[in-house]
Formats: sequence, structure tokens, C-alpha cells
Amino acid sequence: MSFVDQLWQTIEPIRTAIDELPFVTGLADGSLDADRFGYYMAQDALYLADYGRALAACAAQATDPGDMVFWAESARQTVVVERELHAAHVERGLHDLGQPSPTCTAYTSYLLAHSAQGCYPALAAGVLPCFWIYDDVGTRMKAVVEARGGLSEHPYGDWIAAYGDPEFAASTARAREIVDRLAQAADEGVRQRMTRAFVTAARYEWMFWDAAWRRETWPV
Repeated sequence: MSFVDQLWQTIEPIRTAIDELPFVTGLADGSLDADRFGYYMAQDALYLADYGRALAACAAQATDPGDMVFWAESARQTVVVERELHAAHVERGLHDLGQPSPTCTAYTSYLLAHSAQGCYPALAAGVLPCFWIYDDVGTRMKAVVEARGGLSEHPYGDWIAAYGDPEFAASTARAREIVDRLAQAADEGVRQRMTRAFVTAARYEWMFWDAAWRRETWPV
């Protein structure tokens, strides 16, 4: 079993918990109310701004030219292309999204801390769950929705189409390949750091969707 397959197996309980979240089940069947989805999209736009910085840090820390190009292009896609999806669902302009929630702040701070620590393999492992979990959720949602009548009739069909897209799946596969290669060249201490980063980021993915369901705010 490859290193990344072991990581995926390790987070199986987290993935199951994600599938059971009311936000995710409501997103899948279209019953999710627009206010919760709007909150999520605004927070996601705030998250992706810093996630793009983490991807750019991967590009800066990579030594393989192919890795550099992949991470840099992923950062561009995150900042430029996905803004179009968010603009379609967020009433306020993307320059006026409010403040990041506690969960959004914690997640992005975690990734940016890894960026500053300079351990490229751990940083790459930390950004991987956002690729892989969204690809997994989006691909499965898309198959179900298309079987029931198609994305055009679904209130969140454009979101499902974006993350269930074969091109996104290809990018996810490339990210997995990079992380696996980095693990093969790393010592046991670095592989442990990679595992911690991946598992923690996966937990934050659960927390992010849960926070959207609760429309989380700062307590004081």
C-alpha cells in the first residue's frame, strides 16, 4: 500500500463523519438552505485566499520543476478561477466578505504555519486533504445527482460540477503522486510530520463544513 493510500485509510473515520454532516447531506440532495450555503461560500472564499498562499509556498519550496509548475498553477486556479464560482453565490462582493470564522482562521493559520516552517513534504501533505476530500465528495455527489435527473435542476449543481470535474480529479491525482514521492524520499521523522499534517487538515475539513452548518461566529 502506498503512503498516500495509508493516509486515506487512516482518515476513514473522518471521511465517514464528513459524509454524515447535515451540511453535506443537504448539499447533496439540494435541501440545504441558501443562508447556510452563502455563509459557507463566503468563508470558503476567505479560506481559499490563504490556501492559495500555502500552495504558492509549496511551489517556492519545491525543487522538482514539475512540482513547482503544478503548485503554482494550482495557486492560480484557486485564486482566480474559483472566484467565479463564489461570486455566483455570495451576495456581497468578494472584497467585502466579513471576517474569517474561528474555524477558518484556525485552518488557514495551521497551513500557513507549515509554510513558514519550511518542511516542504509536511506542507504538501497538509494541503492535500482539500484536494482529495473535495474530489471524493464532489465525484460521488455528481454521480448521484446525475442519476436522479442532472445537475442543471440542482440548486447547487455548479458547485457539484466544479468538484466532480475530471480535471479536478486529475489535479488531485497529481497532488497525491507528489506527496507519495516525497514520502518515499523522506526519513521516518518527516513521514510522521506528513501524517500529522494530513490528518489534522482532514479534521479541519470536517470542522469547516460543520461550522458552516452552525454559521459559526466568534463567541466574544
